[in-house]
Amino acid sequence: MGVSGAALLVAPLVRSLLPPEEQTGQGQAVLEVDISTLQPGEKHVVQWRGKPVWILKRTPAMLAALQTVDPAVLSDPDSHRPNLPLPAFARNPWRSRRPDLFVCIGLCPHLGCSPMDKWHAGAQAGLPADWPGGFVCPCHGSTFDLAGRVFRNKAASDNLEIPPYVFVSENRLLIGTENIPGELAPT
Repeated sequence: MGVSGAALLVAPLVRSLLPPEEQTGQGQAVLEVDISTLQPGEKHVVQWRGKPVWILKRTPAMLAALQTVDPAVLSDPDSHRPNLPLPAFARNPWRSRRPDLFVCIGLCPHLGCSPMDKWHAGAQAGLPADWPGGFVCPCHGSTFDLAGRVFRNKAASDNLEIPPYVFVSENRLLIGTENIPGELAPT
């Protein structure tokens, strides 16, 4: 009885010493996410490999705002920096598989802080009058547009990272792979 009681006390301690992703199952290679309830203008956050992944359903106004961003004001408008390679499917103005759905790692590439949502265009405290909407890192002021592209002359020099993902249906996606299970990988 003493041994089983000790095991009950030790198990939580051992679990607490594991990395966070192993404590909660967040270290999984592939994560399936249901986005059927995600409404335009809403962001859903999931944990994948111990990192927050943002899934933002962009509105028509958000997509229009993306078209107004002058590439000259962006640090890496086409996501060509090798630090964070962009999946081939996201080499487009939306940096996503579908224009309406933006999926990215929600961590600032500068120091790993989590940027805040500042989706509404126009003047706001600490933002320029021509702000197109996007994300702002509260730690050092890096700003990103609604496709996660970083503006020039900010602490962050790289865009927000895009994880590999694929849609298995209209409302379900797999984060962590670019292949639907059972499909052959592209050659």
